[in-house]
Amino acid sequence: MEVIKNIVWHNTTITKADRHRMNGHKSAILWYTGLSGAGKSTLANKVEEKLFEKGFHTYVLDGDNVRHGLNKGLGFTAEDRKENIRRIGEVAKLFVDGGAFVSTAFISPYREDRDMVRSLVPEGEFIEVYIDAPIEVCENRDPKGLYKKARAGEIKHFTGIDDPYEAPENAEIVVRTGDYSLEECANQVVDYLEKNGYFESVEA
Repeated sequence: MEVIKNIVWHNTTITKADRHRMNGHKSAILWYTGLSGAGKSTLANKVEEKLFEKGFHTYVLDGDNVRHGLNKGLGFTAEDRKENIRRIGEVAKLFVDGGAFVSTAFISPYREDRDMVRSLVPEGEFIEVYIDAPIEVCENRDPKGLYKKARAGEIKHFTGIDDPYEAPENAEIVVRTGDYSLEECANQVVDYLEKNGYFESVEA
């Protein structure tokens, strides 16, 4: 990658801590990862509803939505997936600096890529939410009909079929959407945030 010279980081007057004080809560990345059909987007949106109801600043970055714009043109090879996650990691970091809870719903199949995003923010500001749904459950749901196409050879590099998924080894939150209701799963995430002090205002 070409190194561009004469670029200097400009520190802003308003800090992340200032935004935490104004918002009345801390900020973090909620990184939802799991197989296609595991329920990442559905859960991320349900959690956002609950945070929004509390008056918190929040936003969801959905994998498909981001590929319509910011990551338009990227495919699903390992190299493109890495770039996809790198870009969204940098965007998520900006949201955290802006004082918001940002949820990212991406398959993000490789541990190395998820760990790279974790390294972008201070400890405690990256919360890995592993949607632990067996492929049998995901394939049975198949909300977009993708597994059927992948089995027929119409889609290449499909995670869980002809590309690997590396499950998190030490995720902060493990959610089993095949065993619990959407409401129960969302409450599990919100409870984690509350118990770990993310809803507490930062003192001046």
